[in-house]
Amino acid sequence: MKKYINPPKDKWPVLQNRPTLSTEKIIPRVTQIMNSVKQNGDTALKELSLKYDGNNIESFLVTNAEFNKAIKEVDFELKSAIQIAADNIKKFHTLQLPKEIRTETTPGVICWQKAIPINKVGLYIPGGSAPLFSTVLMLGIPAAIAKCREVVLCSPADKNGEINPAILFTAQLCGITKVYKIGGAQAIAAMAYGTETIPKVDKIFGPGNQYVTTAKQLASAEGIAIDMPAGPSEVLVVADENTPAEFAAADLLSQAEHGIDSQVILISTCKNKLNDIEKETYKQLDNLNRRYIAEKSLQNSRLIYLRDKNECLEFINAYAPEHLILAIDKPEEWADKITQAGSVFMGVYTPETAGDYASGTNHTLPTNGFANAYSGVNMDSFMKKITFQQISKEGIKNIGKTIEIMAEAEQLQAHRNAVTVRLNSL
Repeated sequence: MKKYINPPKDKWPVLQNRPTLSTEKIIPRVTQIMNSVKQNGDTALKELSLKYDGNNIESFLVTNAEFNKAIKEVDFELKSAIQIAADNIKKFHTLQLPKEIRTETTPGVICWQKAIPINKVGLYIPGGSAPLFSTVLMLGIPAAIAKCREVVLCSPADKNGEINPAILFTAQLCGITKVYKIGGAQAIAAMAYGTETIPKVDKIFGPGNQYVTTAKQLASAEGIAIDMPAGPSEVLVVADENTPAEFAAADLLSQAEHGIDSQVILISTCKNKLNDIEKETYKQLDNLNRRYIAEKSLQNSRLIYLRDKNECLEFINAYAPEHLILAIDKPEEWADKITQAGSVFMGVYTPETAGDYASGTNHTLPTNGFANAYSGVNMDSFMKKITFQQISKEGIKNIGKTIEIMAEAEQLQAHRNAVTVRLNSL
């Protein structure tokens, strides 16, 4: 872990760099995968599954028998935990449903807006070293609440051609029946273009590695909507003199174990706290089953001492973290000044892990600084909004002259005439 004491502001951009691979290396590889799937459909998917996942899959669609087998294999305790998490997520997301708005902007001119579910959505669920069944909840539940007509789920299978049972159990809990055994950039390509067995969707959701993220961005360039550029995980933890080192270290490691390209940052106005948390982090590291991954990730980490609260806030908003943990006294005094973050966790008893699983908020969040422009997944992500308007005779009389003047000023005569003919008829 690299330590920085009072780094000058002109060095901050370097400290805020993410450990991402050069897009020059990734884009050609992903483009080749995308084109292969686009041109050869299921044949390409089978070849890519064998190449990257080491399995030889004949049929990608998960059968009812496979669902039933998976449900039996998930133990009762985990099923109960997933159900509790599902209830909390449903409760929080149901409250986000947009309401129709309607107003009379001018007498006789009525405008309204209503939200319509996206017809076909595709969910990508990572399932390699860490099968993220929790992401099924985070994407499947809002899709169900929004009443999307068709939900397609893709997740990589293991060398035996099987998807993790917890992923399948959670999928059926969310009412998802179209689950396909395919992962990586090739899964994104399948949902973007459609194949003989996997349907084309209108919007693709889900986190993934840099190859998955690049595939989503390439699909977006071809007119397929995506939720956001959600890549390798990251967390920024803020500590003060009263932050338990054990808590902060655990929070750093909880993200470091995601992948070797994850990034964790700690900032504090207390120099001694940096040392305490660093020691505790390496102590806890020894006990992790994913030690190798976390250890590699910590090479991208930063421990930063800054002078005061204002500098910390400036650094946070410039970094725009996916996850921000304010593990400090009186976090509410900081919260109103946070403008760039995916999700904020306030107080020492609010670990980021709560948002990952069961508190109710969504864990699919913008990474790599995209929190400066993107929201995390929410109900709006699964819906589109359509505006309507209706103008009466009185209304066209009231607003018509205004439209004519503006159209004339833009030298758009046909625009003006569309109003003039109506006014003349009256």
